[in-house]
Amino acid sequence: MAQQEPQLSPDLRNRLRIVLTLTHAGMVAEQVARGFWPLWTVLCLVAGALILGLQDLVPVEVVWAIGAVAGIAALVFLGLGVRRFRWPSRRAAMFRVDNTLKGRPFQTLMDNQVIGADDAASANVWRAHRARMMNRLYEARRVKPELSQRRADPFALRYVALLTLTVALVFGSFGRVQSVTNMGAGGGDLSQGPAWEGWIQPPAYTRLPSVYLNDITGPQIEAPEGSAITLRMYGEVGALRVEEEISGRTVTEDQRTETAQDFEVLQSGRLAIDGPGGREWQVTMLPDSGPMVTQEGEVETSYEGETQIPFRAQDDFGVVTGVARFSLDLAAVDRRYGRAMEPEPQEVIEVPLPMPVAGDRSNFVEPLVGNFSLHPWANLPVRLELEVEDARGQRGLSQVHEMALPGRRFFDPVAAALVEERQALLWNRAYAADAAMILRAVLNRSDELFRKEAQADTLRGILGQIEEDRGDMSDAAREEITQALWDLALELEEGDLDDARERMERAQERLNEAMKNGASDQEIAELMQELREATRDYMRQLAQEQAREGDQQAQPQDQQNMMEMSQDDIQRMMDRIQELMEEGRMAEAQEAMRQLQEMLENMQMTQGQGQGQSPGEQAMEGLSETLRDQQELSDEAFRELNQGQQGQQGQQGQQQGQQQGQQGQQPGQGQGQPGQPGQGQQGQQSGEGQGEQSLAEGLAQQQRALREELNRQRQSLPGQGSEAGERAGEALGRAEDAMDGAEQALRDGELGDAIDQQSQALEALREGMRNLGEALAEQQQGQQRSGQQGFAEGGDPQEQRDPLGRNSGNSGQTGTDEGLLQGEDVYRRAEELLGELRRRSGEADRPQVERDYLERLLDRF
Repeated sequence: MAQQEPQLSPDLRNRLRIVLTLTHAGMVAEQVARGFWPLWTVLCLVAGALILGLQDLVPVEVVWAIGAVAGIAALVFLGLGVRRFRWPSRRAAMFRVDNTLKGRPFQTLMDNQVIGADDAASANVWRAHRARMMNRLYEARRVKPELSQRRADPFALRYVALLTLTVALVFGSFGRVQSVTNMGAGGGDLSQGPAWEGWIQPPAYTRLPSVYLNDITGPQIEAPEGSAITLRMYGEVGALRVEEEISGRTVTEDQRTETAQDFEVLQSGRLAIDGPGGREWQVTMLPDSGPMVTQEGEVETSYEGETQIPFRAQDDFGVVTGVARFSLDLAAVDRRYGRAMEPEPQEVIEVPLPMPVAGDRSNFVEPLVGNFSLHPWANLPVRLELEVEDARGQRGLSQVHEMALPGRRFFDPVAAALVEERQALLWNRAYAADAAMILRAVLNRSDELFRKEAQADTLRGILGQIEEDRGDMSDAAREEITQALWDLALELEEGDLDDARERMERAQERLNEAMKNGASDQEIAELMQELREATRDYMRQLAQEQAREGDQQAQPQDQQNMMEMSQDDIQRMMDRIQELMEEGRMAEAQEAMRQLQEMLENMQMTQGQGQGQSPGEQAMEGLSETLRDQQELSDEAFRELNQGQQGQQGQQGQQQGQQQGQQGQQPGQGQGQPGQPGQGQQGQQSGEGQGEQSLAEGLAQQQRALREELNRQRQSLPGQGSEAGERAGEALGRAEDAMDGAEQALRDGELGDAIDQQSQALEALREGMRNLGEALAEQQQGQQRSGQQGFAEGGDPQEQRDPLGRNSGNSGQTGTDEGLLQGEDVYRRAEELLGELRRRSGEADRPQVERDYLERLLDRF
């Protein structure tokens, strides 16, 4: 085929010249990148290392060896680059642009008509075609070069080199490059004159950058206390000398002329480099103040003996660690009875101070949490001293605070006596004989002092062990005896569930008798208070019993004969009974009392905020499950779409082969006869079509089930009435409509449309869950603001305890955040939870809404 240059208009020719020039330049860049990327990689690495001054950190021999290797590699890569480089032609650029245009107009305009050139009609068609291709040239655009070298450089070494050079340009200095000239025989500086370099490196905890002294021309320098100064002198030894007053050291004349000097900034003063090119600065030291710690607020001790001691710590750069020390104030101890002897040596109690898990440590307030009830010094005078330490190692001490070491107190007389003898044994084991005598006196009338004979038998066993070991009591024996005394005292103080139930029943019977016999208002008020205390104790014991049983609570129970109550319900009923009795309506009060008894008999205590999840948590969990199911259904539809496309391509090839085979047959052959390939192919296609239709129908049914489930969840959606709740409802409504469209598309066999509708449903579901989360947060804030209204009639809220035996807090709310982790290391637990949040937020397979929620938690805490 003959070729000719196309006849182009001047405007089009200029336009194409620019396009082809830019494309040609890109092709040249491709050749340069393909051929010379190893060369500039080596050059960038070498230049970055020199600017960073890495040559000063290794021996001269290593520098020259690496330089020789780099030089040889550069020459080799230069030769390979020249060999690989091919200058692209102008025609190649034109063909590259032509490949991006429909119909390849450049090639068309260079072609000549070969067949039908003498036919007028054919010639007219050819001219029209050329004119159309000529107009298509106006669509020509430059082709971007392909500069990626992923196949040639799978480890991305070129980016490592570029990063090294960038870091060197930002943090290094071109002045360091000249130091490589000093590494020859005799050194370059011997001929050029002496030179020097210096750096100031502030302590790491200040988070301040390093300072290159060669770049500082001013006379004043500020440096934090403890900053490390590094000076390096090059050239003839003695040509440069260092004068400094900032390290506080005594320097000899030989030390002043050393070529390598390192010292710290410990005071303000003068720093000078005397000699050719030397400089002088007045260094102002920024002092690092020591940390301070003080006790902040009042010490709080719970019923179980858990103590919170708040403290405040301060430091200019942040506190690193701290410790609290409790030492016995022996002079303030009552030295009578079991403490008349000198105490056995006990180590000072040291408890690590909790540090904030996240946030600023320069000024913070945290509570020291601990339970010292089992310690020999519990409830005895001690001296508390707090100590904190900063990153520089400076320590700060608080004033000594005299206090009684907080511990659990016992109000049952027998339990208090057992604990007192326990502490006497821990004070000095030589007191064993006196302790045995007192315990034997307690057992003298065991039937009057102990509610159960088994408790008296336990004490007799402890007494026998004391009398057996009192001559030579080992540490292990004393620990076993004191622990047994503690356990028995707890049992006597708290009793068990049966004891609490008996006290509550006795209080109910006495109150009933008082109402029947017309007791005075004062007597009824006292009996009502006794019933309140007995009921509260019973609920606490029941909660502890359920906590010990653990898995037994999950066993199925008779829901018809079981009532679910909270502390508030019981308090309100008691308030109502007392109100009726004060009004003289004894019959109604007795009926209310009977109902209360029935409720308490069939009561199942709720733990925390209830045995199940809150409505908001249930709604969020249900929507999350729906979101996951919808995502799985969409993935299944996408897989089916891909398999269907591959199957259609295979069927088209089979049909073409079948048609070619049928063209060679006589009419009537292969038709209407059983077992022929034609019928088999039709049957196969029919079976495949039925299989695809049944699968699509199954997907449609799953989509319908999801839509119905979402509709059910919308009916009971919490947070209604708020703006965020309305937005959540609207978003879920759009999700339901999209699911309906996806179901219809699946029934029609339109998998592509179904996937689009499912994507819209997923996005609407995520939006609805975000809005629902905002609505629940607003609702929770509103409940916290109005949470005290339901406790106006329930007595003193601070004296109430929730069903788990925890303090209800100042507001009296069940589920308060006070004391939620009593008896545990709350700060260690908080750090573990924070690490778990970070781990889960980094898992990409979790739903986006869950990861967003985790990110909000991390931002908050």
